Amino acid sequence: MNKIEHIGIAVKNLKDANKLFEKLFGTPHYKIEDVKSEGVSTSFFKVGENKIELLEATKADSPIAKFIEKKGEGIHHIAFDVDDIEAEIERLTKEDFIVLNTVPKRGADNKLVAFLHPKSTNGVLIELCQEIKG
Repeated sequence: MNKIEHIGIAVKNLKDANKLFEKLFGTPHYKIEDVKSEGVSTSFFKVGENKIELLEATKADSPIAKFIEKKGEGIHHIAFDVDDIEAEIERLTKEDFIVLNTVPKRGADNKLVAFLHPKSTNGVLIELCQEIKG
């Protein structure tokens, strides 16, 4: 793992959250993107060298909708940049982590992604991210 790629924050209303975080960070979001396969709309902020991803559910049965229903708005996941997501999935599986996506899938911001179950990471949902080249 190279670095924290971004921190994901679940929000009920992306438009309202964008206004709040624009005031907080003193800068506007740089991208809004829908990820239909996950039932989510995302908004990205750059804060120094760090990125924050806001996530709003677009379907009532999406993981973000379920998260907000259970825990409310807040930090949803921490994402880490990796060079070879398939090798990381294999390594972490051998280390007995519960990998939710044994095959990486396309995520937001031009990334391949896979998640580790919070049961195996002290309650923190971990996302692995690899830049899609080409």
